[in-house]
This record gives sequence, C-alpha cells and structure tokens, in this order.
Amino acid sequence: MRAPLELSRRAFLVTGAAVGGGLLLGFALPGAGGRALAAEPGVNPLTTWIHIRPDNTVTLMVPSSEMGQGIDTALPMLLAEELEADWTTVRMALAEANPVFNNPQFRNQITGGSRSIRGYSEPLRRVGAAGRTMLIAAAAQAWSVPAEQCRAERSVVSGPGGRRATYGELAEAAARQQPPAEVALKKPADWKLAGTPLKRLDTFEKVTGRAMYGIDVRVPGMLVGTLAAAPSFGGKLRHVDPAPALAIPGVKAVLPLTGMPFLDDAVVVAADSYWTAKKGLAALRIDWDPGPHGDLDDAAVLRTFRAGLQEPGVNAVDEGNAGQAIAGATRRMEATFEFPYLAHAPMEPMNATAHVTPEGAEIWAPTQAPGAARDAVARFLGLKPAQVRVHVTYLGGGFGRRGEVDFVFRAVQAAKALGVPVQVLWSREEDMRKGVFRPATLVWMRSGLDAAGAPVGMQIKTVNSSIRARIAPQTVQDGLDKGALEGFAETPYAFPARRVDYVMKNLAVPVGFWRSVANTYSGFAMETFLDELAQAAGRDPAQFRLALLTERPRHAAVLEQVARRAAWGTPLPAGHARGLALHQSFGSIVGEVAQVSLQGQEYRVHQVHCVVDCGLVINPDIVVAQMQSGIVYGMTAAQYGEINIESGGVRQGNFPAYPMVKLKQTPRIDVHVMRNEEPHGGVGEPGTPPIAPAIANALFALTGRRVRSLPLSKHGFTLA
Repeated sequence: MRAPLELSRRAFLVTGAAVGGGLLLGFALPGAGGRALAAEPGVNPLTTWIHIRPDNTVTLMVPSSEMGQGIDTALPMLLAEELEADWTTVRMALAEANPVFNNPQFRNQITGGSRSIRGYSEPLRRVGAAGRTMLIAAAAQAWSVPAEQCRAERSVVSGPGGRRATYGELAEAAARQQPPAEVALKKPADWKLAGTPLKRLDTFEKVTGRAMYGIDVRVPGMLVGTLAAAPSFGGKLRHVDPAPALAIPGVKAVLPLTGMPFLDDAVVVAADSYWTAKKGLAALRIDWDPGPHGDLDDAAVLRTFRAGLQEPGVNAVDEGNAGQAIAGATRRMEATFEFPYLAHAPMEPMNATAHVTPEGAEIWAPTQAPGAARDAVARFLGLKPAQVRVHVTYLGGGFGRRGEVDFVFRAVQAAKALGVPVQVLWSREEDMRKGVFRPATLVWMRSGLDAAGAPVGMQIKTVNSSIRARIAPQTVQDGLDKGALEGFAETPYAFPARRVDYVMKNLAVPVGFWRSVANTYSGFAMETFLDELAQAAGRDPAQFRLALLTERPRHAAVLEQVARRAAWGTPLPAGHARGLALHQSFGSIVGEVAQVSLQGQEYRVHQVHCVVDCGLVINPDIVVAQMQSGIVYGMTAAQYGEINIESGGVRQGNFPAYPMVKLKQTPRIDVHVMRNEEPHGGVGEPGTPPIAPAIANALFALTGRRVRSLPLSKHGFTLA
C-alpha cells in the first residue's frame, strides 16, 4: 500500500547527524499546529520523534500519557513495524509538552477519549516508513547500487553481494537524505510486530520501582506542600492564622490561594516534607465562607433534575414520529433511571511540581493534557507557551481526572509565591472532595411493542450538568451538549422511530470526563431497558437484540460470539443466572455476559465473558488487559460508586467511604478479541459500560427486580 506523505517540508524535518552520530526524525502531525525542532547541538532530543544511535538502539518519543493502558508500547510497535526495527533494540521515552506531539484528532497534546492509536497510528507509520526509506537510500548510495536492490529487516539493510549495514552505522548518512515525498506502508497482513502480543516496554521499570511517577519527582531545593480547599463548591476563604503551622519545625510557608476564576479558594502549607506539611495544615484553623451553594445536597440535585424531566429540552434526534408510534403500540413501557456523581479515585493522588522564574516555568506532572496545561500556565504567568516546559511523568491512573489543569495550577501558584520549586501533593480526602465528577444524571425512556413483540419506537430524555459547558462552552449549541448523549444519539439498534432530547441543568458541582463518560449511563439505561422489553415480548434477550441488529453485522457478530463463549441459554446451577449487555463506544463494540449467583442479598460474579471488536489490533495482550481493567472499574462503580453532596460539598473522603472492588471479589474474565482490518477503535474505555447492565440483568433473572438506579448497594445488594 502506497500512501502520500501529505506533510510539507516545513512540517516534516529530518535532521540530526550532529547529535551523537545518530539519526533524529522529527515531524509535526497534520493539524497538530506545530513543527519539530532541528536536532542541532544543544537542542533537547525530546523535541524529536525518533533517535537512532550508533549502537543501533531506536528510541521513540511517546506523545500520549502512559497511565497503565500500555500506549508506551503500542505506539512504538507501530513505528518499529514500518521502520523495520529490531524490537529488542527499541526503547521509548515520554514526550514533554510540545505542539509537535499534538494528537491530530484533538489538535492538542491530550490523552483521552481512547484516541491515542486512532490519532497517531497513520502518522507514526508514515514517519517509520520514511525513516526506513531514508536508511535504505543511504545504504544504496554508499554501495552505488539502486535502492530497489536493498531491503531493510531487523534494523539491518541488506544489499547485493551480501552487503549489510546496521541502522546505527547508516544513521548519520541517512540524516542527510531528502525526506521521501511518498512512502509505502505495509499491509497489515504483512506485519511482523504489530498485531502480536509483545511484552510491554515499561514492565521492568514499574515492577522494580524505577518508573518515575509525579509523586516521585525530586528537584533540588524543592519544598513539598499540601492543601485544603474550601469544603463547599464556590466557597471562599475568610481568614487563616498561619502561626500554628509556622510553629512546627520544617514548615516554611502558609499560602492563601484566592481569586482564581475556575478554582475554589484554598490554603497551601509548604514544608521540607509532605508529612511535615500535613502536620502544619492540620494545625491550622481555617475560617471558610460556604458561599452561595452551602445548602446544596443530594435532595436538591434530584429535585432539579426531576423538574428537568418535565421540560421539553433540546431535540438531538428525531427519526419518524416516535411519540405517535408508541402511543399506538400494543404494549407501552417506560422507565426512569437515576445515576449518581462518581469520583475518579486514581491510586496516585493528584500532584504536580513547578519551578517559576522570571524567564519561564518548568513543570513535572502526571498529566493527561500537557499541552493544555502548558498553554493555561503561560496565560496565567504572562509568558509565551515556549517559555513553559511540562515534563510528563507516568500517571498512577487517570480516568479523565488528570485531563484537568487545577492540580498543575496549585503547584504553579505555590512556586511563584515562594520562588523555589514546590511539589503540591493532595491528600486522598482533598483529591476525592475537590476534583471533578462524572455527572449525576436522570434518564427517561419510553417504548412500545407491536402485536408480534417488536419495538415500534424509542423515546429518550437525558437531564444532567454539561461537561462541555464547563470546559468548552463554544461546543455547546442552543443548549445541546452532544457529548452528554453518547450511546443514545447514535445506537446500533434499528428502532423504527426514535426521539432523543437533552435538558441541561448546570449546578455548582464541577463535572468532568470519567472513564467512558456518558456511555456509562447510556449503556446501563439502554441495555437494561432492552432486557425489560425482551421480557415483555416473551423473547430471549440475545435474540431480541439480534433482531434489531440485522443491518449491523459487526455488532451481531460480537453478540453471537459472546453468547456462544458464555454458553448462553444452557442450564446453570440453582441460584445462578447470566446477564448480557452490548455497547459501542469510542469506535469499538463490546459484548459482555456476567454469570452471577445470589444468596439472600449477597451476590457473586463468577465469570465475565467479554468479546471486543476494536478494528485493527496493535497488541492483543494490551487489548485484553484493558478490557479486564474496564470491567473491574465498571464493577466498582456498579456496586459502590456514589458521591453524595451535603452542605454544598462532598461527603466521601477516602476509600472506606468510596470502596473499590477487591481481588477476592473479582471474577474470572475471559476476553476474546475479534480480528479484522476495520479502522482502529479505542480500548481504554469501551470495556466499562456493558458490565453494570450485564450484572443488573443477571440479578433480575434471579430476583425479578429491575434495578433502575445505581449503585447496587442502594438496593440492598452486597458483593461477595
């Protein structure tokens, strides 16, 4: 397959012969809004994509944030495949913030939306192919033979007469070659590395403790701070007396942080260690003004959203006359679903380290959005973006929370005030109470069945606070946040008539992206309501869905495969049942079947069968791991996940009040990856939405009780 490079000379720079005798390939992705810097003496190699050293090692800068999803292996696999590199010599390094590393699908350097492979795949393959072409050209020139008579394999170029040269030997000459205007990309059928279960490049560092997370950063002269933010959303600082904290040896400063337009007021205590800072903070008596939202609680949120259900809202989908079709149905059904706020609760608490000088700022952060952080900090400090360096560390979990910039700002504010490097490390309680949250949501659904038991239409109305209205208001048109309707606005099920409406009710609770975002509530509502319709029609839930997927063969194939692997329809021991769910998100289709048993109100999930069609696969082991991760994360939310609002703030503060699924509660998880050459789908998030409805549908089969709100613990269920 030959593909035009579609990169101008200005956007594709191949330079670097002077850097250690190696080859550095740097390019700007189409639409990225930046370009690589020439690899000259004194230029940081972090500004380039590939470095081939004389010892034949190949290093790729990984532009996406690595938070456990394996992208620091998957992206190098793509590049190494087209470069024809020897995988045993491939290394990777995490890229710092630079427009050259922007994801073309975001036009910014952001990791989210399961878009790393989808955004970087083709551009990385092209730069790998360009590098291979230039290395071959360098060898052909040295041997005075046509390039067509040379071939590259495992970091070696071979030519006529048994000639051989390693990439390391050719790198300097290759750097002087003109970038090709056109490159040949390998067909997936010819891949040798991509598509195989290669071991991850970061495993050794992580299991030996050598991996550098944000919490591990140490900078000479650094102070460590921790903070307390206003306990109610929109709260203000009235007064704090710093004396009690400053009396503790090692405490260096007490900093009131006020007046930021998107941050609640806070107080930072900086000291020579975290524990000293924590002691200093505990010694303070802070007088907070609760602000205008001090009386907000769960009941008020629910009242607001229920009132929203009575409003017409904004129409997003209107296909046929769903209301009329349902009114004339043989049997009509409706349901209202309630979903709580959810916290991200990553294992590594929020943290960042910053050093601010008159010349610029340097930041070390476990961030999903280094580009956004760089730009926001530059605006705050009155600097040019190029004066702000953001070093991206490993992330101890992200799930969308680390796409925010608030935790970076706290470190920058402290460092600016104190004139020395400062690491601000949030306690678990501050992390959980003062973050952003998956929106609490109400969903109303109505459908009807004809005399044959087939659905005649579907009506859906969703009420919640808009994430986009908070972070990107320009994307909200006429009160419609399309992101809030993911999984509803586009569904694979062929309803004869369909209407989808949205009602925006923005409250003081800040809402943000949470793993799978709207798909977590749309998947639950749709898949449990479909089961309810199937029961009313007297149909098997799998067959009922298949009848609605006749025009979606990939979806039908996933459903049939997961049903087959789970032995759907075969007898189970007494007290056991299966539940099924199918959902598409982020370009991938996932079907899951949960086998559940129940004794009294205590249930156990014995096994989960998962089938995923994510298109063209780069590393199947990583896909399997991400499906397993998404299932466990979704089980946690299904059973326990609930953030309660009282007195204008969050009640929960740590894992005893916001528990996680434990290892002993985790089921056997069988994952089957469908293989095809369809466009890449994401894998970091799509495994999460189907698991909660699959479990709820199994519990219905055991109890006859429909669950229309989460978590399951609210209904008396406990997870064994």
